[in-house]
Amino acid sequence: MAWFSLILAGIFEMLGVMFINKLHKDKNLLSLLLLILGFGGSFLFLALAMESLPMGTAYAIWTGIGASGGAILGMIFYGEQKDWKRMICIALVVASAVGLKLIS
Repeated sequence: MAWFSLILAGIFEMLGVMFINKLHKDKNLLSLLLLILGFGGSFLFLALAMESLPMGTAYAIWTGIGASGGAILGMIFYGEQKDWKRMICIALVVASAVGLKLIS
């Protein structure tokens, strides 16, 4: 259950990052509420995951999901650069998160 909560926390983190961009573009109440819900859900599920996972592992994986997921969402929805070097770096972040899971 802790790993499921951690994955949900990472997904909400990705959404929170995406809603920062939405708030920057739209500057309306809905965008602000989505931003608060995204990061609120992220912290809630991270806290639940940290009840049984080590802090360092949980935080590193949560950050990795948010960072790599945010980069991927930027490429998909906002036309950010999609070159092979960027993809390799994202793959390294994901591989590090998997490695932490395997040794935890």
